[in-house]
Amino acid sequence: MISDDENICPLCNREMAEPCNKHHLLPLSKGGKNTPTILLHKICHDKIHAVFKEVELKRYYNSIERLKENAEIEKFISWVSNKEPQFYDKSIKTRTRKRRFK
Repeated sequence: MISDDENICPLCNREMAEPCNKHHLLPLSKGGKNTPTILLHKICHDKIHAVFKEVELKRYYNSIERLKENAEIEKFISWVSNKEPQFYDKSIKTRTRKRRFK
């Protein structure tokens, strides 16, 4: 359930809709237990984890502002901003990782 104060995705600025989930600004695997989380569209959350390693998220990309600085995230935001709030592409994570590791 999405609360009134979480009705806009902080990454893409579209209205929130399912599917969505919480992103730990400091990854759980890097000491992020009991640290702030933000609610994102699932596609936005998946994109973050497809682009960045956990250590990168801990060391630098630990805020929405810093995430938005990245060229690949900027390109994604531009693309997804034209989609309906409930849009989800199940292949986004797989496709990105395949391209990244070639």
